[in-house]
Amino acid sequence: MKHLLPREAYDFVQSTPDALFIDCRSDAEYFFVGHALGAMHVAWYDAPDWDLNPEFVTDVKKLAGHSMDRPIVLICRSGKRSVEAAEALEQAGFNNVSNVLHGFEGDLNAERQRGKLNGWRHDGLPWEQF
Repeated sequence: MKHLLPREAYDFVQSTPDALFIDCRSDAEYFFVGHALGAMHVAWYDAPDWDLNPEFVTDVKKLAGHSMDRPIVLICRSGKRSVEAAEALEQAGFNNVSNVLHGFEGDLNAERQRGKLNGWRHDGLPWEQF
């Protein structure tokens, strides 16, 4: 797995038309907190029980057209869930998987706030919110 800073991930997705950019956060995070522009949504785990999505790998395979070589870029809130999801994809045979370091919202600062230190939004990259 590759690890990309948000700006590197943005540049990679922009320059690689066949890359799948997948936000693996919960439905609520994706829709209400916002998400990177162009990111598709496949939850790694979700409310109400926060169970692992048993269809995650299958859903990504479908989006990838069953190509295990297709570049996959995963983003979550802070870059931790996306590592777990990337590991699952690699175990399933995907061989070009990247994780966005610091995720969409970034790491917690000393006041336990996100978005103040790093992350997709912090870096001023394009995003939208429903």
